Amino acid sequence: QVRVVETGGGLVQSGGSLRLSCEVSGRSFSGYTVAWFRQAPGKERQFVSAIRSSASNGYYADSVKGRFTISRDKGKNTVYLQMNSLKPEDTASYHCAATGRLLILSTMRDSAQYDYWGQGTQVTLSS
Repeated sequence: QVRVVETGGGLVQSGGSLRLSCEVSGRSFSGYTVAWFRQAPGKERQFVSAIRSSASNGYYADSVKGRFTISRDKGKNTVYLQMNSLKPEDTASYHCAATGRLLILSTMRDSAQYDYWGQGTQVTLSS
């Protein structure tokens, strides 16, 4: 059984930084895509960033490009989201999602493409 666990959320001041972690366990994938989505109260789920096992570069929503960095540690089965220069509009529940497929760019922003989800970790910005 695949398990996805996010950690690292919290309360931070605007302009500050946080690093989220996503550990995927329970199964070995020859190829995978892991993404971060976020959802604020009353708003739709939003794609944030994704990374594939085939490359070390990440893909980002325009709203976080230049501020957030996604990375992976294969040995720890963990994907990280380094969030810098945080803004009040970044306040949301951040969810990690994974699939054992290498998604193409046009589909990795689609939450329906992911098979495994974590419970989420809350990020709250204080002004």
